[in-house]
Amino acid sequence: MSAPRTAPGPRSVPAPRSVPLGRWEPLPYLVLVLLLVATSFIRPNSAPWAYWPLVALIVAALAWLVVLTLGERRQRNPDPLGDLTSLDGLELLDAEPVPGEVRAVVPVADVERHQSSIDLARIHGGPEQHAVLVPRARRWLSRRYRVGVQLLGDPKPRHAGFLKPDADDRWRDRLDAARERGVFVRVPARITGASRPHGVELDLTGLDAALAE
Repeated sequence: MSAPRTAPGPRSVPAPRSVPLGRWEPLPYLVLVLLLVATSFIRPNSAPWAYWPLVALIVAALAWLVVLTLGERRQRNPDPLGDLTSLDGLELLDAEPVPGEVRAVVPVADVERHQSSIDLARIHGGPEQHAVLVPRARRWLSRRYRVGVQLLGDPKPRHAGFLKPDADDRWRDRLDAARERGVFVRVPARITGASRPHGVELDLTGLDAALAE
């Protein structure tokens, strides 16, 4: 006799790879620029059916710009780019190193763009501190989502860069699933270099165990 079939378990939903085009911050600017260019052809003395719809579109584009790039960024934590304004209200899950295992030290990518933030974190917290991993983070002009690294040495979280692509591929979906539950993972971090340029290394040996809980 064949073994009874069991119902399939819930499928994990892959984390989105890029921000939807309609929520991409530069898009309202581009639309507004195109509409302003159109004003050189459609003037107040043009036909009302052409001029007034253009005015309405410009007003709508301005409102879209304010809501998308200013309103959302101030109200959300993390903000649309994945930066943390504070730890208030966040549920943090500690991924402490697993005793006896080889340290899985992962260098943080793009640290050269964030030397000032890393400096501030090191001044206030020293070279050994913690960092929060923030999925769905990205650079302003990019639509591609990445896992951001926020150092916690300073009272204000400081953006240090992103997980390298191989680490991002390995943990992106599980970190994103945790974020959907309102949970962010905190890992040990080390700032290298006594002066600029600094590097940042993360100890991720406890990440698998923490995300399995």
